[in-house]
Formats: sequence, structure tokens, C-alpha cells
Amino acid sequence: METVLGSESRQLRFSINESTQVAAVRRAASDLASELGFGESGAGQVAIVATEAGTNILKHASHGEMFLRRLQRDGVPGIELLALDRGPGMGNVAGSMLDGASTTGTYGGGLGAMHRLSQEFDIYTAPGKGTVIAMALWANGAAPPPSAFEYGALCQPISGETACGDAWSLADDPTTGLVLLADGLGHGPQAALASEGAAMVLARHHDYPAAALLEEAHEALRGTRGAAVSVARIDTRNGVLQYAGVGNIAAHVYNQDGSGRRQLVSHNGIVGSNLRKVQEFSTPWPAGAILIMHSDGLASRWDLTDYPGIFQCHPRVLAALLYRDFTRGRDDVGIIVVRDHC
Repeated sequence: METVLGSESRQLRFSINESTQVAAVRRAASDLASELGFGESGAGQVAIVATEAGTNILKHASHGEMFLRRLQRDGVPGIELLALDRGPGMGNVAGSMLDGASTTGTYGGGLGAMHRLSQEFDIYTAPGKGTVIAMALWANGAAPPPSAFEYGALCQPISGETACGDAWSLADDPTTGLVLLADGLGHGPQAALASEGAAMVLARHHDYPAAALLEEAHEALRGTRGAAVSVARIDTRNGVLQYAGVGNIAAHVYNQDGSGRRQLVSHNGIVGSNLRKVQEFSTPWPAGAILIMHSDGLASRWDLTDYPGIFQCHPRVLAALLYRDFTRGRDDVGIIVVRDHC
């Protein structure tokens, strides 16, 4: 199984309110590309994409956010860029991507350039719904073959902290996906120590059922603050998801078209301190299904049916949209969205 640890690829977050902040994103993106071995030309393309994304936010929405994260798939390094705003949105995305198209009297090459230079590109926008753009660029200039599961994730600390108390990890092979999300008690470095300790358990025990992984996490977190932890094991061959959770991690499964929302149940307790009960539940996993898990840093009352077409988007876009519109702002927030690539 290939494993991804969120703590090894945390997002860099940038507020976009003025041109100097766009320049900061450009420098950070270029530096990260150079560090990952993109070469001069590849680093230059990453810098262009970051610049165009930030400039578009300023032109059309006045302010927004951008995120950078290092990627790796099949041994190939890459960079993920997310651009989020609550601006007026676009009614004609295809037209906006044409060179020369602009609603602000400028050249208008931004969106088209981002699309051309990114090996993976997706966008959600609609009038009155703002815009979320997710892009990935790879060091060899070509996207590696897709994994069996697509995913998107965002973990961000509460304002004033640099360490995030939420952490996630994911492992997959052609027929199985394993997902863990942890929320360490409180926030700051000690909360991060607990949540990242839980995330490491998944990396060591790929073959464990969901409930057994939760019990292993309980042992691993003894002596820490403890955490809320949920684990999902997806078996696409048999069309089943197994789930076990303790604490306030929310989890939902949707059908491919966004219908049939099912909430998964967690028990009260603290992993590493007060594990009252571990119980594993099973639910159907139809082809193309979507799993959304998040900590209580995200408001619980969200409804993605308010965003027509969102379920056709990459999980990166779903995770970013949930973050943009439903983050509480008074706690760390962790979100992971996983889709069966089918």
C-alpha cells in the first residue's frame, strides 16, 4: 500500500489581500518547486500558476486565500495549489478560459494559463458562489497514473498557532483505501503530538480492520493528551466501508451523484485516555462513492446540495469549499475527502 501522511505535507497558507502577498506566494511556490527538483523551467511554470491564481483573486474578489502543499505519487514529487475566494463567481467557465477573455479590462490570460500549465486542474464556480480552483503540477511535467482513490485534504491551526492539532493519513492499493483523521485535545504542539501519533498508526498497520486500528491508536497515544480518532476502511471489491470512531470526528458517505447521504456513528470517549467502547460499523460503498471526514473545527450544518455540480469536482475542490464556507474559526480544522476513482 502507498501511504500519505498529512503531517509530512502540510499546507502553507497565504492570505491574498494585496499584490505583495501574491509575490510572497510566487516566491514560496518557486522555492518549493526548486526544492522538489522541478528544474528551472518547471519552477518557473509553478511560479506563473501561483502568480496568476493570486492575481485573479485580487482582480475579481479583492481578497481570498491560497494554499501550497507538496505531493508525491508513484515516487514523483508534485505541488498542489488551491485558490479560494468568495467573489462574484463565473457563469461561463469555458469562456473565461479563452485567451483574451476578461471581465476587468485586463489581458485575461490568467485562468487559461493556469489550466494549460497545470497537469491536473479543477474548478468550482457559479454566480454568487465564489470560486475554488485546485491545481497540481508534477516535477516531470506529466501527472503520474491515478491511484484507485482520489483525495483532497486541508488541515489548518487555529489563528495564533503554528502547529495544527488535527492530522490525517491515508493508504491505498487497487482495491482498498484506509483513511484516518485525528483531532488532538485542545490545540498547539501537544495536540499535534497526539493527532500525529494516531496518524502514524495507520502507516504501520495497513492490514488491520478499522476497530483494531483504533485500539492500536489508543495504545500509541497513552501518555499524550489523547485525541478524537476515526478510521474508515474501504473495500471496493466487496463494496463495503468499515468504520470505527471515538470522539467528535464527523463522517459522511455519499453516492457518486451526491445522493444518499449517510452519517457514520462514533462513540464518546478519548483515544489514549478514556476509550469506553470501540465498535465497528459497516455500510455499503457503491462505485464512485465519496467519503467526507472532518473535525469539529468545521461547522456540522453544511449541505453540499446548495452547490450544484460540486459532486462532479475533484475531492480537492470539495475539501477546499468546505473549509472556505464552514470553518468555525475558533479551533483547528481538519478535513479529508476521498472518492473511489472507479
